Amino acid sequence: DDDNSEEGLHTIHSGRHEYAFSFELPQTPLATSFEGRHGSVRYWVKAELHRPWFLPVKLKKEFTVFEHIDINTPSLLSPQAGTKEKTLCCWFCTSGPISLSAKIERKGYTPGESIQIFAEIENCSSRVVVPKAAIYQTQAFYAKGKMKEVKQLVANLRGESLSSGKTETWNGKQLKIPPVSPSILDCSIIRVEYSLMVYVDIPGAMDLFLNLPLVIGTIPLHPFGSRTSSVSSQCSMNMNWLSLTLPERPEAPPSYAEVVTEEQRQSSLAPIGACDDFERALPGPLFAYIQEFRFLPPPLYSEIDPNPDQPTDDRPSCPSR
Repeated sequence: DDDNSEEGLHTIHSGRHEYAFSFELPQTPLATSFEGRHGSVRYWVKAELHRPWFLPVKLKKEFTVFEHIDINTPSLLSPQAGTKEKTLCCWFCTSGPISLSAKIERKGYTPGESIQIFAEIENCSSRVVVPKAAIYQTQAFYAKGKMKEVKQLVANLRGESLSSGKTETWNGKQLKIPPVSPSILDCSIIRVEYSLMVYVDIPGAMDLFLNLPLVIGTIPLHPFGSRTSSVSSQCSMNMNWLSLTLPERPEAPPSYAEVVTEEQRQSSLAPIGACDDFERALPGPLFAYIQEFRFLPPPLYSEIDPNPDQPTDDRPSCPSR
C-alpha cells in the first residue's frame, strides 16, 4: 500500500492467506549438508511476518542439499592397491619380516555397499599377529589460516590370528559401509574424506598398515558400468566362431522321437476345451502358453525338393531344409 514506507512490503488483512513461492538454488556447486564437531554446513528458508506495534513473527525451516558424486566416473572405478613390509627388531635380535598386500576393486562406493577386500598377510616373525580392516572418516575444518582435524571409526572387521610362519589370504572379504554422509571435496572450509585401512595388529610394536583412499558418493554403481570391459572381452571371445569354416554338406538333425518321448509330448499339451472365451483362456502371461508348443514336431527335413514339378515364381529358388 501507499502508506508502507519500505519497498516490497504487502499488507494482508484478517483471515487465512497462502502464498506459493519457490527459490532456485545457484548453479555453482553447493557443499553437501553436514554436521561436524567443529563446524557444519546448513541451509534454511526464513520467513518473517511484520505486525504493527508487535514484534515480528519469524519461522525458519531447514532443508538438505546434496552435491551429487557419481561413482561411475573412470577415476572412481579404478582399483586401489598397495604393499608394505615390516621387520621386527628386539635389542640385537632381528626376526623375519611381516608382509601385507591389499587390493579393492574401485575407489568409489555408496552407503550400504560392501567393500570386497583382497589381501595376503604373511607372518615370518616370532610373534602372533592379527590382520584387521577398518573404514575411517576424516573431518578437516579450515578457518583463519588454521586447521583442525577429526578422525573417527566408521566400520571394522577382524581376521584370524596368525602364528609364526603362517599366511592368511582374503579372497573378497566384505566390509559393509554404514549410512554415512557423502564425501565433501570441493568446500573451502570443510572437507570430509574416507579411507580404508588394512593393517596387521602387532603386539608390542607399531602396526603395519595400508591406507587405501575411498570416496563415498550419492549415485550408485550402474549395473553394467563395471562389466563393460568384461562383456566386451567376452563378446570378442564368443565371436571367434565366425572365423570357423562351415561344412560343405550339413548333417541332418536327429529325429523327433530321439529327442522327445511320447510321454513328454502328451504332458506338455494343454487340455482342450477348458475355456471357450478367449479372455478366459488367457488369464496369465502369454509366455506361459507358449510352452504348450515346446514339444511339437519340427517340419520334415529334406535336402531334395519333394515337389520339383510345381510352378514357382520368378525369385531364385534354393533347396528346402
